[in-house]
Amino acid sequence: MKNRIKEMRTALGLTQEELAEKVGVRRETIVFLEQGKYNPSLQLALSVAKVLKTKVDDLFTQ
Repeated sequence: MKNRIKEMRTALGLTQEELAEKVGVRRETIVFLEQGKYNPSLQLALSVAKVLKTKVDDLFTQ
C-alpha cells in the first residue's frame, strides 16, 4: 500500500522515532509503514493521520 507518511512527517519536522513515540509503536513499524511493507490497523492509521494532521484518505493510497 502506497502512502505519504514520510512526506508528511518530514514536512512537520518529525523524525521516525518522534512519530513512533507519539503513536505508541516502535520506530521499525514507522520504517515499514513508510516503505509500504506493513499495512496498519485502522487504529494505527487513524493515530498516524492525527499526529500528521491529515485524514487517513489523504495518507494512504492503493
